[in-house]
This record gives sequence, C-alpha cells and structure tokens, in this order.
Amino acid sequence: MYFIIVHLVAAIVLLLWAVRMVRTAVERAYSAQLKRTLARAEKNAFSAALVGAAMAIALQSSTAVATLATGFASGGLLAGATGLALVLGAYFGSAIVASILSFDLSMLQAPLIILGGTLFLRGNSRQTKQLGRMILGVAFVLLSLEMVSQATTPWRDSELLEAAIGYLRGDPWTGFLLAAAVTWLSYSSVASVLVIITFGAAGIIPFEIAASLILGANLGGTLIALGMTRGGDARARRIAVGAVILRGGGAVICLILIQLVFPVLPVLLSDVGQQASLLHITFNLAVLVLGLPLAAPLAGLLQRTIQEPATTDTADVTRFRQTALAGKHQGNVDVALASAMRELLRMSELVEVMLQPAIEILRTDDKVSIRRIKALEPEVDRSNSSIKLFLAQLDWDSMDAGQSRRASDLSNYAVSLEQAADVIVRQLLRVADQLQERRLTFSSEGWGELIDLHARVMSNLQLALNVLVSEDVDSARQLVAEKDAVGVLERQSMGGHFSRLRSGNTNSFETSELHLETVRSLRRINSLICGIAYAILSERGELLNSRLVRRSM
Repeated sequence: MYFIIVHLVAAIVLLLWAVRMVRTAVERAYSAQLKRTLARAEKNAFSAALVGAAMAIALQSSTAVATLATGFASGGLLAGATGLALVLGAYFGSAIVASILSFDLSMLQAPLIILGGTLFLRGNSRQTKQLGRMILGVAFVLLSLEMVSQATTPWRDSELLEAAIGYLRGDPWTGFLLAAAVTWLSYSSVASVLVIITFGAAGIIPFEIAASLILGANLGGTLIALGMTRGGDARARRIAVGAVILRGGGAVICLILIQLVFPVLPVLLSDVGQQASLLHITFNLAVLVLGLPLAAPLAGLLQRTIQEPATTDTADVTRFRQTALAGKHQGNVDVALASAMRELLRMSELVEVMLQPAIEILRTDDKVSIRRIKALEPEVDRSNSSIKLFLAQLDWDSMDAGQSRRASDLSNYAVSLEQAADVIVRQLLRVADQLQERRLTFSSEGWGELIDLHARVMSNLQLALNVLVSEDVDSARQLVAEKDAVGVLERQSMGGHFSRLRSGNTNSFETSELHLETVRSLRRINSLICGIAYAILSERGELLNSRLVRRSM
C-alpha cells in the first residue's frame, strides 16, 4: 500500500508540474502577444469571452488568464463587466482542455517527447525552445494520467475505498468542499479535474461522487483568483468576487439539482470518466451562456459594494517607502550589489504602477489615478538618487571587472527608470490634460493603435526586469528585438494616422498632435527600459554596429 500511495502522489505531482510547464512555456514565448490580445478584449462581452477561452486553451490554465485580467483591471485597462466575461470564457476554455486531455492519448506520448525534446535541445531561437518545452509538458501530462490510472488499479477492491465511497454517497457536500480545498491549494483546476476524471475512468468512484468532486474543483478554481486579489485593488477584487458568485454559486446550484434529479437521469455514457468530463464542460458552458447577460449588472452591483479603502492620495506610496539600501553590507560588494538590485526592482515596480493606468487616463481622465501617478514620481526620484549615492560610496578599487560592470549597469538603469517616470508625468499626463481641456477623443483606429503600443511596452518592462535579474543572453536578445518591433509599431501608427488625415477624418485632424506625442512618449519609455539589454549583449560580444550578431544556423 505504501508504494501504491507513493506512486499516486508522484503521478499527481508530475501532473501539476507538467501543467505548469506548459503554461510557463507559453508565457515565456508569447507573453507580449497574450497581453496585447488581452488589451484588445474591450470591444464587447462576447469577444472578451472568446479571448478568454482562447488564452485559457493556449495556457492550459484559467488561473493564468484570471491573473492577467485582474492585473489589467487594477490598471484600469479592463472594465468590470468585460473582465468578468473574459474570466468566464477562460473557465470554459480550461474545461475544453481538460476534456481533450482526458481522452486516451497514450499513443502520442513517445512522439511528443521526441518532438518536444528535439525542439528544446536543438532549437536556436527562444520561441523554438519554449515550443519544445510546451510539447514536452503535454507529453508529461499524458504520462502522469497513465501513472494515476496504474496507481489506482489495486484500489478497486479495497475495503477502505469502499467505506470512503459509501460515506461520500451519503454526504456529497464533503467531497464537494474537499475538492474545492485541494484545487485551491494546488493552484490548478485543470489538474484536479483530470485526476477526478481519471479516477472515474478507472472505476474507482461512481458518477454521483465524481460529480460532487468536479463541481467542487470548479468552486476551488474561482477561489484561487479570489485569494490572489485579497487586499489588492478593488477593481481586481470585483472580478474575482463576481467569478465566485457566478461559477461558484452555479456549482452549488448544480450539485443541488443533481441530488434532486440524479435518480431519474438517463445514463448517456457508460464510462464514469466520460460522464464527469461531459458534466465539466457542460457546466462551464452553461455558466458562460447564463453569466454573460449577468456580467454587466453584477459588475455594477459589485462596483457599489466593493470600494477602495478610505486613504490619502499618497497611501499607495507608503508601502514602497521601505528601502532595500537600509541594511549593512559590511564591505561585501556582492551583498551591496544585491541590495541595490532589490531597490532597483522596487523602483521598477513604482514605474510599472505609474505606466499601467496611463493609457486609460487618456480616455477617462481619472483624477484618482492621476493623483496616484503624480504622488509616485517623487518616490521614483528618491530611489534613483539613493541607488546612485549607495553605489558611489562603494570601494570601486576593490571590485573586479564583473562587479564594476554590474554596478554601472544598475546605476544607468536607475537613471533610465527615473527618466521613464518623467515621460509618464510630463508628457502622457499632459496629453490627458489637453484631451480633457479641448474635449477631444482619439479615433477608434488611433485608440486601438495606442492600446497595442502600450500593451507591448508594458510587456517589455516585465521582460527588462527578467533580463536585469538573470542577465540571460537569449532574453536580452529578445528585448532588443522587441525594441525594434516597437519602432515598427510607431512607424505603422504614424503612417495610419497620416492616412486618416488624408482621408479627411476630422477626429484624427483635431487630435493629430496629441496622437503623435503619445506614440513618441511610449516609444521613448520603451527605449529607456530596453537599455539594460544592450549593456549585457555588448559585454558578451552579441552586438555589432548596433545590431544583433547573426548566429549561424
């Protein structure tokens, strides 16, 4: 029995890791594209639901989509109703993934391992390697499900299992709450559902127990996002609470209905695993169809009931006041550089908090967000001064070449972040003031271009932080390529803008100067945050005449 339990636990751990492996591979390879897609989900509830479903299928995780959605909502880039529609679509997308993976696909394990391993080990580009990682993750998911099935085979005649099944038959709510708790702790509803379906397919549990567990896993999936937003921005918490109400409440209602009508339900499928899979996907489809019309009124209700705590305008700044440079490094240069790094990461968080709502301010002129951004700028200036002073006081004569280079890079990047904050306050907020004063709005085409450009800059800020911490050459090369891509977007936006002017678009004519200034400001911010990549690549001989060195295939 001991070895059987170890085998089962190992299979479940492998499943959790494999699902995470697929998600991280997609995020690393296509993070910018995902965020840009998410930023364009504002058109209507139906399109937002489609975007959410597609992203959940790609990431194999509704939790990842919910995290992105609540993050965008915190920055004012997603309205509450749109965010709810997006998350409901993501839940349906993850149900599709779980249903597909629940089929017997064991024959694909070996080909997927060979293909994924080859791409990962032999691929020359970052995206090729991450594609291989993603394929390997899918193969390991299939392998782990086969291991679960093998580990549970000896349990079928177990007296202990028979007793547990007998208890859960009489008390389905215990199984419901247990599955919700396990899903919340594991941070993966897809993995939990796959284990339940596998148990059913192996004949371990009957349908009525599988149903309560499946519905409990659906509730647990919504609790993950609720836990992540606890204590955060009210706009993010509204989406998480709305998801709990719609999907979690739907799970409770569905379990009650199953208890009432199960004795007279026709058996459509003989396999319990297939029945559980059908229930999971049907339930999430029903939540999506019934939830979309309710998203807007529910969002309005939550907006009235979940408010930001009463604080001063500078409350958001105080949580950043604790500096990493206060500790003693006692002459240890590596410790000192690590402290400067932590302070620089804190500084970058401030810039991210300033930049994220800046684009939405151009449309809404949100006075609260404007005050927050202006309150954060002095803190960014203080961090820049503190970092430069701290590094200047080190004993540079005792540093080796690598330490001196690292200290210079940190100091230079602090200056770049401070300049990026200046651009946000002195240029983007000035554009917002001009739009409000002259009662102007950008054309729908122009606004779409600005949304795309802003989303790409936000994504590049995250990538720049990864490069700063890891000094990874592949990531630095990707960041330089992203800088060039933003330049292309700038030229395309300007070209589209002038085309609209030639066509006689009055709205474009009135906002011409402000549109061009916004584009230039975003490109300037992007150039500043991408600067860290050039220092790392230059040190390793990866730059030639301001261009990336071409690698031989």
